[in-house]
Amino acid sequence: MTTMTIAKAINAGLHRTLSEDPKTLLMGEDIGSLGGVYRVTEGLKAEFGADRVVDTPLAESGIIGTAIGLALRGYRPICEIQFDGFVFPGFNQITTQLAKIHARAAGQLTTGVVIRIPYGGGIGSIEHHSESPEALFAHTAGLRIITPSNPHDAYWMTQQAVQCPDPVIIFEPKKRYWLKGEVDTEQPAADPFTAQVLREGQDATLLAYGPLLPVALAAANAAEQDGRSVEVIDLRSLSPIDFDTITESVRKTGRLLIAHEAPTFGGLGGEIAARISERAFYSLHSPVIRIGGFHMPYPVAKVEEQYLPDIDRILEALDRALAY
Repeated sequence: MTTMTIAKAINAGLHRTLSEDPKTLLMGEDIGSLGGVYRVTEGLKAEFGADRVVDTPLAESGIIGTAIGLALRGYRPICEIQFDGFVFPGFNQITTQLAKIHARAAGQLTTGVVIRIPYGGGIGSIEHHSESPEALFAHTAGLRIITPSNPHDAYWMTQQAVQCPDPVIIFEPKKRYWLKGEVDTEQPAADPFTAQVLREGQDATLLAYGPLLPVALAAANAAEQDGRSVEVIDLRSLSPIDFDTITESVRKTGRLLIAHEAPTFGGLGGEIAARISERAFYSLHSPVIRIGGFHMPYPVAKVEEQYLPDIDRILEALDRALAY
């Protein structure tokens, strides 16, 4: 067991993957000599060479398109998108090509491409640097989408994504890159496509993922001071979604709160709320409540703390759920 930040854990996971599989390679803007804008890939080019840690032009469509071609030739490309809002020049390649090749080829072709995207706000940057576009990709069948909330998951999810035969997008919570935690490098994390109950509770279920997990846990701790028992689930996989774990929890607590940074309008919380209403309608003591960003472009840094869900907004939603 060792202590790492999330950024260091991803770096270690990439290092281990490059060491063990000569078919893997990294691609992205400034990831080689600079080590990426967040230094997540720092030191990897020096050790594995420019042929396997490739500094690309500023062309996301070209990065993804090249990765698709490499994957069809048996390589395992891992692409870094510099910021969430920069992924859209590559959106067409991801959603109309990468996601569909396996089905289009009747299962005869696989495209094991991994795309790492730093996402979310809280770093003092404006639009294109602080967005949460996960729902836009989760809507596209053929993609797997995961997001770690702690260093242990970050270390193992990076490697598990590479081992998956399907294309995987890893949304990395950039605000939490420097969050430290224990990493067991010998004990793999749970299946990355399952949710995990991080805290047991009886009065309500609070579902969150990625950058909001620490906020959700802090809100549950605060609620406990008022005698309220909140169960906290880390969703981990945004596509597919582990509805069984959520349903089991809601059947126990009777209430569900869903917190994410993305706008609630059209966000993943809406899909989860609808599905849980179908699966556990007679167990619900109150409507499912979503806590998320507002339906507006990501604001300037001066007011982003008012935009992002916080402990108070989660506790206010808990009050409403318990008042039914």
